[in-house]
Amino acid sequence: MSGNKEIALRVESAKQRDVGKKIARVPRKVFKELELEVGDYIEVRSNKGASVAQAWPAYPEDEGYEIIRIDGFMRETLGVSVGDVVFVRKAYAVPAQRVILAFDESDFLGADYDPRYREYYARNLAQYLKRELLQKPLIRGDIVVLSYFGYFGNPIRLRVVSTTPSQIVYVTESTEIVIRPEPVKGAPAGVPRVTWEDIGDLEEVKEKIREIVELPLKHPELFERLGIEPPKGILLYGPPGVGKTLLAKALANETGAYFLAINGPEIMSKYYGESEQRLRQIFEEAKKNAPAIIFIDEIDAIAPKREEVVGEVEKRVVAQLLALMDGLEERGKVIVIGATNRPDAVDPALRRPGRFDREIEVPPPDKKARREILAVHTRNVPLAEDVDLDKLAEMTYGYTGADLAALVKEAAMNALRRFLKEHAIDLDKPIPSELLQKLKVTMSDFYKAMKNIAPSLMREVLIEVPEVHWDDIGGLDLVKQQLREAVEWPIKYPQIFEQMGIRPPKGILLYGPPGCGKTLLAKAAATESGANFIAVKGPEVLSKWVGESEKAIREIFRRARRAAPAIIFFDEIDAIAPVRGHDVSGVTDRIVNQLLTEMDGIEALRGVVVIGATNRPDLLDPALLRPGRFDRIIFVPPPDLKARYEILKIHTRKIPLAEDVDLIELAKRTEGYSGADLEALIREAVMLALREDLSPRPISFKYFIKAMEYVKPSLTKDRLDAYEKIQEELTRKIMYM
Repeated sequence: MSGNKEIALRVESAKQRDVGKKIARVPRKVFKELELEVGDYIEVRSNKGASVAQAWPAYPEDEGYEIIRIDGFMRETLGVSVGDVVFVRKAYAVPAQRVILAFDESDFLGADYDPRYREYYARNLAQYLKRELLQKPLIRGDIVVLSYFGYFGNPIRLRVVSTTPSQIVYVTESTEIVIRPEPVKGAPAGVPRVTWEDIGDLEEVKEKIREIVELPLKHPELFERLGIEPPKGILLYGPPGVGKTLLAKALANETGAYFLAINGPEIMSKYYGESEQRLRQIFEEAKKNAPAIIFIDEIDAIAPKREEVVGEVEKRVVAQLLALMDGLEERGKVIVIGATNRPDAVDPALRRPGRFDREIEVPPPDKKARREILAVHTRNVPLAEDVDLDKLAEMTYGYTGADLAALVKEAAMNALRRFLKEHAIDLDKPIPSELLQKLKVTMSDFYKAMKNIAPSLMREVLIEVPEVHWDDIGGLDLVKQQLREAVEWPIKYPQIFEQMGIRPPKGILLYGPPGCGKTLLAKAAATESGANFIAVKGPEVLSKWVGESEKAIREIFRRARRAAPAIIFFDEIDAIAPVRGHDVSGVTDRIVNQLLTEMDGIEALRGVVVIGATNRPDLLDPALLRPGRFDRIIFVPPPDLKARYEILKIHTRKIPLAEDVDLIELAKRTEGYSGADLEALIREAVMLALREDLSPRPISFKYFIKAMEYVKPSLTKDRLDAYEKIQEELTRKIMYM
């Protein structure tokens, strides 16, 4: 029935593309030793169970290691977790005549599902299941997982109850698939159904958690041999929505441990001593059901710093928690996991070895991690061919795992709305499966969803930037090129800067006369680089409360670091960073100091570019103008003849012009006009034409000439001479710094 030769392999988690497909990835050495071809069936056995899969070659990075990559469903069938050893041998499968499956308890067609449609969907599902399982190997006890054709994001778990013949079989066209209406017993209560494959990326964090938690629970003899106590607690910290709770659930599922979740407010009671009693009861329950994991979400809510808390209840709860975690009484095989996004608010007595032995940061996802997370959440979503997950991962800067899950749901809802509009569907009757097959999520659904789902890391400071491209700015070619090099290149091609061994500029100061396009240039830099854009209007940072202004600056930089790559744009920066020593209150002096330390202090500023704009660079504190802070100081000049012509062309793009309008002639006549002046001039010309006759028609040249009487140039010779002097002075300052 099956080959005799067995090979022992260590279990690793599957990659996203293999989840739920009955695939096992094994090294080429195993193919050779077991005389396997790609797609052959193998039997995977452990002390607790057996399963079958199709053998596929290992990923290049896995070659040379004796590992087998199988998904969480197969690990559940085998009763093993990542790091355990299983035995693999060649399997000889026969065609199945009949396969009987049943739903897990509380699964898709459970008691809460509309009974009118249950039979209809079960019958349809059996047909669909057969197509999905063709040529797949099965054995009694196997878990079969597939995404149902009309139900977003909800995979169906079915267990193989029996097969005819009762050995290793594979599904063919003539196999009869039967789904039993009564469910089989599922996973035990208290254990969440989340596997390591349900968490996109976070490989380092998973590894750390596994060695701290899984090893002591599964192999306590290792720690006894070493003569050390295994770790008893982990504190997970990171921004909201990055996957802290999900990690704890996956850990409980993979270890098979009893899982108890504590939410801060549930513990608190107005009666004396009741809060502490509830806490003791939870630890008692965990002890009885050991091995167990107690997960305390938002631990800062129930264990804040005692010296900063007024209420007596909170102090007593903290004291009780300290005693339970590391008191006189042993707590056995009970591991406590705390999660918070404010680790500094947690009582320091908890943050010591013996209580929380290890503190692990769960970082916001980078581009690679976002791709993995999107793969997890779209695993059961019918995607159209135009959906490019790599492009979506690139566009979703600042999105956490929870944001990406919400994005996929919103895109699915957009697809559903479109589907209901396109097809006349009677919602009182079951929807035919042929029609459901047409329901697909397209790339445009994702684009629409991005308008509604904002990145939560940037929610308080993100400014919606109008789409401004380099082509929308007339002239200023040299300035645009410098901004491309300083902003766009480091964000789009960071690997080139790393290979060349140079650090990209941290800050750029744009200065020049008002209305010459400084703010527009910053917006275009943000749009073209695809970075998150945080706009800070200088005066709004100032506060009458001591320390608030500096706190605002700190918060802006903290959020930008989290949501990198990001651009922080300080408009009218001279309002908050003037020369120190002249402010009697000392507020701006402290803001300048805070800016200096944020831009070039001990904490690294990676993936964040600061752009400042000002009309008065001579008022700025000289310490800001040195390399390492504002590395590039760029003069945005008034538009010359060519630039004025380009600006006029841009602003008259959508305006119907008469044949007599000569933009080159108009550019010659508008000497001393800034970009903003030229925009105002065009607007005034159109308004003059409409004043005569309120109807759409081509605008003739006479209206532009007339408009020049109302809109005067703002750039006088004296003002331009003053900027030349400022330019010379700045050059001298930088040279002697």
